[in-house]
Parts: sequence; C-alpha cells; structure tokens
Amino acid sequence: MARELVERASDRAYRLLRSHILEFELEPGEVIGEVETAAQLGVSRTPLREALARLLADGLLVQEGARGVAVAPISSADTRQLSELREALDTQAARLAAQRRDALTFELLAERFSALAANLPGPDGPGADRDATYELAAQLDDAIDAAAANPALAEALARVRLRLARIRRLAQDRPDRLAEAAGEHRAIAEAIAWGDPELAANAVRLHLRRSLQHALVRLDERDGALRDVSRSEPSLHTP
Repeated sequence: MARELVERASDRAYRLLRSHILEFELEPGEVIGEVETAAQLGVSRTPLREALARLLADGLLVQEGARGVAVAPISSADTRQLSELREALDTQAARLAAQRRDALTFELLAERFSALAANLPGPDGPGADRDATYELAAQLDDAIDAAAANPALAEALARVRLRLARIRRLAQDRPDRLAEAAGEHRAIAEAIAWGDPELAANAVRLHLRRSLQHALVRLDERDGALRDVSRSEPSLHTP
C-alpha cells in the first residue's frame, strides 16, 4: 500500500513537472531544487526523485553536476537533429497508416482541421484556437499511431515527439502559424483517408519542415530577447 502511494505521488509529480517544462513555466537551464520543488508539489523527496529520473530519461532534464538537475536547454542544433529523426519516423508512420487506416476516422479529423483552418487570423479576430489546435494535432498523432499498428515505431515516435514538444509550441505560438498548421494537418488526414501512402508522407514532410523553419526563427527571437534582458540588467559590479 505504501509503495502504491509513493507511485501515485511520483506520477503526479512527473505530470506536473512535465507540464511546467513544456509550457515554459520552468525555463530552459533552470535548476530544479529538490527541497523547494517537493514542497511546491506537495510530495516527499522520494517520489520527486523518481519523477526527476523519468524526466531525465525523457530528455527534458539534464544533469548539472553538483547543482543536481536542470531543465534541458533548447538549441538550434538539437532542434535540427531531432526534427530529422522525427521526419524519418513520422513519414513512415503516415505511409503505414494510409495502408491500414479506417478511412472514416481520418475523414472526420480532416473535417475538424478544416473548421480550425477556416478560422484564419485577422485584425479583428484571434485566429485559430491554440489549445484546440494542439489537442486535435495530438488526436491525429494518436490516430496515425493506431492505424500504423507498429508498437515499436509508436514508442520511438512518442519519445522524439516529447523531446520536440517545446519546439512545437514555439513554432505554432502565433495565430497565423496555428491556422497554417491546421491546414497542413488537414492535408495529412485527407491523404491518409484516401489511402495514398506517398501523398501522406509528403504532407507530413511539408508540415514538419515548415514547423522547423518557424521554430528556428522563434528560437532566434527568443534568444535575442533573453540577451536584451541580460544586457539591461544592472551589473553586480556597478558602483
């Protein structure tokens, strides 16, 4: 019973910390203090350590020597490398899904993406809904994994998608990009519904490459903003 309680606390700590990392509530490079974090999450240090070990395995945390662990940094080089891996995995999953799919599932997803894409950004409106777009994209990923029917491929994809989740959020954080991405997801769902493996793979490739392009721009903007803040802060050596 005690072990079950520890496991539940560990799961809760893991979910909360992962959410804080993916939503940038914990910034890249930020050190995770065990005592403070355990108190904030309302868990003891044992389940917290288990949660931290899982996040290290996920690649969302890194070891920081004597300081413990910190939120994994985001770099353009890592982003490019992970995107290359994801493209190889995701295009193959789309091919398999197109061959093995239930057409109706993807037809319905395409219709829902069409509704999101139609809500184009403009001066008088907020554009495509952020949370709805992320949720529907996750549903498409799940549908592709299920249709591909390859557990090893799905496991590999889950890991790389999680590593790229923060980048994905950066890339799609603007209303115009959200609407554009919804249209790209619609094209993926349509190609799979039609049972065309190469069209599905090409639609996935186009979406991922556009997302990478936007992500790299956003990373540059973010790094520039952080440098500006750093320069504007008073020096400790200033008299």
